[in-house]
Amino acid sequence: MAVSSRLPAPPARGLLRRTPPRILPASLPVERPPRRLASGVRAVSGSPGPGGSPVPRRSPAPLDAAAVAPLSPASSAGSSAASAIDFLTLCHSLKTTKRKGWINHSIKGAESIADHMYRMALMALIADDIPAVNRERCIKIAIVHDIAEAIVGDITPSDGIPKAEKSRREQEALDEMCEVLGGGATAEEIKGLWEEYENNSSAEANLVKDFDKVEMILQALEYEKEHGKVLDEFFLSTAGKFQTEIGKSWAAEVNGRRTKTCGQ
Repeated sequence: MAVSSRLPAPPARGLLRRTPPRILPASLPVERPPRRLASGVRAVSGSPGPGGSPVPRRSPAPLDAAAVAPLSPASSAGSSAASAIDFLTLCHSLKTTKRKGWINHSIKGAESIADHMYRMALMALIADDIPAVNRERCIKIAIVHDIAEAIVGDITPSDGIPKAEKSRREQEALDEMCEVLGGGATAEEIKGLWEEYENNSSAEANLVKDFDKVEMILQALEYEKEHGKVLDEFFLSTAGKFQTEIGKSWAAEVNGRRTKTCGQ
């Protein structure tokens, strides 16, 4: 049987039937194949998970409340109170440490460091007004000028410690005490007052330096009378070293009374 070599003719143009697209009802969701994550990849919260459902969003980890919350007034006051009591406890030794100059002369019941500073503060309180001198600042300097001795003790010339080394030790002790106080404006003020005295850098420091010497020779005179001792070295070490008119006047008064009382 012969096979025809002629191909069937294509259908006429425009007569092809097209199958209309299938339109889904609006109420039916379009199904999509689930997205698969590569091995080792975690779904981001809010994005489709392995089953096609969104991964629930995670709440951010709570911050440490103590790190972000400001201190309440009660907490701040408690911290301040603790620092104040720690500082005052450290200062207790100023009340119990006897001044070494008197110990070296076997004075029984010798004054403490705090005794010495207290009477100096009284001197600043009762002194006549001096132009350009701040009385309140003088009182403050008197109260703090030996405060570092709460840690280093009363270092005297008889100890053979160079002045620079004495100052270094006291500066280090003062820094420690101010750290115990908690730093801040009050601690900085104490440092400034101490350094002002140490460097003799103001009219107030000049006056308080004189009060330091006057208090010492007045105490020496009192011990001479109470204990029948001769304490010349304290008077000789201060002679001619007063810087202010009040210091010179008060020292002259103490020396005059010594001459009358002890015949020195």
